[in-house]
Amino acid sequence: MSTESYRLPVAQPLTEAYIHRTDERIEELYSYHAGNEGDWERRSLALRDLTPTRANAAAVADSLRVYQAKWGASEEALANIAAISEGAPVVIGGQQAGLWTGPLLVIHKVVSIIHAARSASEQLGTKVVPVFWIAGEDHDWDEANHTYVITAEQELKKLAAARPEGPRTSVSRTVLAPEAWEQLIADLEQSLPHSEFKPQLLEKLTDLSGQASSLSDMFAGLLSYLFGSEGLVLLDADCPEIRRLEAPMFRKLIERNDELEQAYLSAADKVKSLGYTLQADVVPGSANLFLFHPEKGGERTLLHKKEGSFQDRKGLSSWTAEELLQIADEQPELLSNNVLTRPLMQDYLFPVLGTVLGPGEIAYWALTGGAFRTLGMEMPIIVPRMSYTLIEGTIAKNMAKYELSFRDVMERFDDCKEAWLKEQDGLAIEEKFGAVRASFEEMYKPLVDMAATVQAGLAKLGETNMTKILEQISYMESKTVDAYNKQFEASIRQLDRVATAILPARKPQERVLSMVVYWNRYGDAWLSKLLDAPYDRTGGHEIVYL
Repeated sequence: MSTESYRLPVAQPLTEAYIHRTDERIEELYSYHAGNEGDWERRSLALRDLTPTRANAAAVADSLRVYQAKWGASEEALANIAAISEGAPVVIGGQQAGLWTGPLLVIHKVVSIIHAARSASEQLGTKVVPVFWIAGEDHDWDEANHTYVITAEQELKKLAAARPEGPRTSVSRTVLAPEAWEQLIADLEQSLPHSEFKPQLLEKLTDLSGQASSLSDMFAGLLSYLFGSEGLVLLDADCPEIRRLEAPMFRKLIERNDELEQAYLSAADKVKSLGYTLQADVVPGSANLFLFHPEKGGERTLLHKKEGSFQDRKGLSSWTAEELLQIADEQPELLSNNVLTRPLMQDYLFPVLGTVLGPGEIAYWALTGGAFRTLGMEMPIIVPRMSYTLIEGTIAKNMAKYELSFRDVMERFDDCKEAWLKEQDGLAIEEKFGAVRASFEEMYKPLVDMAATVQAGLAKLGETNMTKILEQISYMESKTVDAYNKQFEASIRQLDRVATAILPARKPQERVLSMVVYWNRYGDAWLSKLLDAPYDRTGGHEIVYL
């Protein structure tokens, strides 16, 4: 298989510093480092001492079996769930459910989880289970409801699911009717180019839609289908069976809420004092918990502390700590974590050896170390997810034709495209129009100066007049260039196709395109190449040629 590496820029300086260990001051924010083999040994040993702080492993496994069974759990996944019931450590990562699994980075995270678990198993000589946490409790519909594909016309197209009427509740509780799925699949069928794999793709999606009442359901069904043979274990954070197991931890999060708040605030101050920007809101008075409001149709409501009670943002509804504790005991499905308490809940449910995170997540996890310690827990190993770019044969061929490297496309595509077009200019259009402009200015400026000696006000008029004439010359130049470039329209389309495939909407491929683009074209071959691509515990970016 043909691959090559490329260092994709990291937007978060704190994450960059963690991955490459360029700032020893931040080491106190993280308990371990993924690139240190000894840390994997240390974390494995520490997990044994932390067993009393976790949920019952057999009960967690029972809930996982119930959930996984909905999608026809593979033998490999069931074997891994059995290992979890016996206390096997896990490598875990998660993401909000997206339409057709959302952007490719979700698939990259799954692949990273599988590789990290496999790598840890080999090093430690024990079973380490890959687990994917579907963040179905999140309520940001506009973030989850869409994805992008490349059409037969080689254009980028957004596909989206309309939000059903009702309260702003979690994605997992937002029900999509059968006719909505039919329309989504029809939109996809119309958008994707014809291929030998398209009928099988659409048939599978139609089959899964019959069992899917939400985006989270479809998401789980697809991941189970794609990665069942890899033994991937799935859970939905909004699953009622899981919520019941979380009740004791919700109790702790409520009872010790003030201590946790102080831990988050202290960590935020520390991060800022080191010169880094916070990647998650740390707000004084925030409970860092949500409640599915029982009187508002289950609307997901962020809780704030004020005057000894827990309130919604506007203070229209409030609950005492005792009332929330009763909810935790009797109706834990009404409670939900935010980004700062979710790491604690994850570690309560599982013996987490490592957690696979994206760049933004690594940065905000720096805020959680003190909260872990407050509850007698410890932050797991932070494992940066791998990143990939898939390059099809026709794209690679066009890159070679126009002498474009991957770096050219990622960092200077427009300049390279413009330079190529200029090289084709056998009439020296730019040079000749430039000479005319320079000659005009040289001849016209003395006239403006002379007019100014006659009447001072004519100087400004002359400058304005000269600017307008120069603009008209430039306008004529652009029209001439456009007309001349029409003979290169086929080449321009090929160049633009390269950009759309590798840098769609001027963003990395993984942040935009859906995996269905490649499933449609290659069946499961694209996924096999991803799973066979090089892996590094500290992340990295691999270019995979299909």
